[in-house]
Amino acid sequence: MTRYYVMLSIMMAVPASAQTMDQPAPVAQCPQLLPPPPEMASWAHPVSVDAAKDARGLAAAGISVDQAVRATLKGTGDIQYITRPEKPGGSVSYGGMFGFVVKEAGTYRVALGSGAWIDILRGKKAIASAGHGHGPACSGIRKMVDFALKPGRYTLQIAANGDATLPLLVARAR
Repeated sequence: MTRYYVMLSIMMAVPASAQTMDQPAPVAQCPQLLPPPPEMASWAHPVSVDAAKDARGLAAAGISVDQAVRATLKGTGDIQYITRPEKPGGSVSYGGMFGFVVKEAGTYRVALGSGAWIDILRGKKAIASAGHGHGPACSGIRKMVDFALKPGRYTLQIAANGDATLPLLVARAR
């Protein structure tokens, strides 16, 4: 029996394996959602928008910079992306496209309530991200990705989402 306790003590003193260390830290339990940062204030007041399933539907799937959206997405098999996402998702995932206009050059942040894949396109060309991270704790924002954008029309492609709805926001980073 003593041998068992010695082994248990050694196991507890050894650092976690690389596999365990690669896993994300546990998500903090939030008794309530906290307000987002001021530049993302509209996160608390989204408008509903249906995603486009192809380029022809982008006119009806327009979103405004600095206005949060409660997006209704399409099944992956129904979407004809303008440019194939690097991670398109499987047959049981959801995605879609949204058009938006940038009026001033700057850094724009896409905030999502999930870990879905994000692409921003200018025409058919994907724009490289300038940075990414997690949203503020307990805000409901899970993922944020920054892009350096010039004035013009863009397409936001969402892929590999686990649900048919998704809160999202394109905001000018301040």
